[in-house]
Amino acid sequence: MPGPCPNAPEQIPGRCGVLEVPENRERHGGRTIRLAVAIIPAEAAKPAEDPVVFMEGGPGGDPIGAIPFLIASGVNRDRDLIVMTQRGGPYSQPYLACPEVDRFNEEAVGLPYDAPSTGRLLVRATKQCKDRLTADGVDLSAYNTTENAADFADLRKALGIHRWNVYGYSYGTDLGLTYLRRHPQGIRSLAIDSVVPPQIASLPWTWDSAREGIGAIFDACAAQPSCKSRYPDLPRVLTEQVRRLEANPLTLTVEPSGGGDPVKVVLDGGALVNLLVADGGALPAADVPAALDELAHGNPERFAQVRAAGASPATAPFAQGMTNSVACAEWVPGFSQSDLLRAGRRAFPGWPDTVLAHAPQLPFEYDVCRVWNVPDRTAIQRVATVSKVPTLIVSGTFDAKTGARWGPYTGRTLARSTAVQIPGIGHFVVPQSPCAQSVLASFLARPTAPDTGCVAGLAPAPFTITPDLETR
Repeated sequence: MPGPCPNAPEQIPGRCGVLEVPENRERHGGRTIRLAVAIIPAEAAKPAEDPVVFMEGGPGGDPIGAIPFLIASGVNRDRDLIVMTQRGGPYSQPYLACPEVDRFNEEAVGLPYDAPSTGRLLVRATKQCKDRLTADGVDLSAYNTTENAADFADLRKALGIHRWNVYGYSYGTDLGLTYLRRHPQGIRSLAIDSVVPPQIASLPWTWDSAREGIGAIFDACAAQPSCKSRYPDLPRVLTEQVRRLEANPLTLTVEPSGGGDPVKVVLDGGALVNLLVADGGALPAADVPAALDELAHGNPERFAQVRAAGASPATAPFAQGMTNSVACAEWVPGFSQSDLLRAGRRAFPGWPDTVLAHAPQLPFEYDVCRVWNVPDRTAIQRVATVSKVPTLIVSGTFDAKTGARWGPYTGRTLARSTAVQIPGIGHFVVPQSPCAQSVLASFLARPTAPDTGCVAGLAPAPFTITPDLETR
């Protein structure tokens, strides 16, 4: 139904409405939930009839906030762009926000990353959020990828769209592949960016991706003579610093990288690793070798400033409850804490077990999931998508969250897929790469024959080279 646009920080340049769907389709006659929908018109005077629908990452991310990036990337150049808030996400009703966890995250920058005492505080905040949401009548088990995909199938029908194109990134690729598998009707093409394969997504998988993304940055430095000469053995330096900081964490007071009042931060091995994996833009990949060299020579300022930025309240809305419901039902079951530790040891031999026992970006997740307590859905969700629908698979070689090799891996069961890897780019490739934008536009115009020619001429940008501290 038509309705006002969400009260987002930036005005939405289109028309809006609300989709009402069952909270749990397995419970007939149960309550309904409401999802905000925005339709951004195509820039072309005569747009194509098949629009693009966007699937946000997270799970629990803000798709409304992604609209400026999508427009700047030309996604709506020739087609209308449809954006829907996923169930439980920002601007949906209910919104599975966890301010209790947000407050913990702000305080956690001043705590050891992987200390048991830190984990207990996270679990307590998680339980407070869970108790509040369930007291409000939220069925946490219904906030899963199967129901999420069914919402998009309902949206297409509600809008009377015969065929559309799907573009998802990060968790939105997991969702997009699930949607293609369960609701293939009406899908002209699927584009997936920074791929989370449903059949492989798990906590041990995160260590594989971290190894690939961080390793790619180090390999790219070694391929640039000036970087190789100045920073000759980055893998050894990183291992030494992870071990040193884990044994003797640093406590500092620094100004956040984005400015603001000084903040107390603790920099230990786990914090260092997660700053490298996070890829939030605060520490560009081009600065990683220099930052590690500075750290090894007694200057932790760059890493400490990035960690301090986490003490600021989040500016973008995020549904931590949706993250927990999906992760605890679909990613965590089936693998033990020992499996996770073994995966970490394979990826980074010689690192402390206290670091490797926690999945990057998901610390203490087994403890969190015991509190969240949603049913295991892996038998339904951990399934490869087999399809002949034209699919574009885009990965960034510096992506330490969703490693680039998982793109071609996913394409093995997609008979009409094209996989491209963009050198020197991290997570969420298209907004960062004009070449990827060109490839996506070509794919939307000709899904079976996209023009990928620009990829061959790409190389990572030059790394930041700082003076040698030992020779100045």
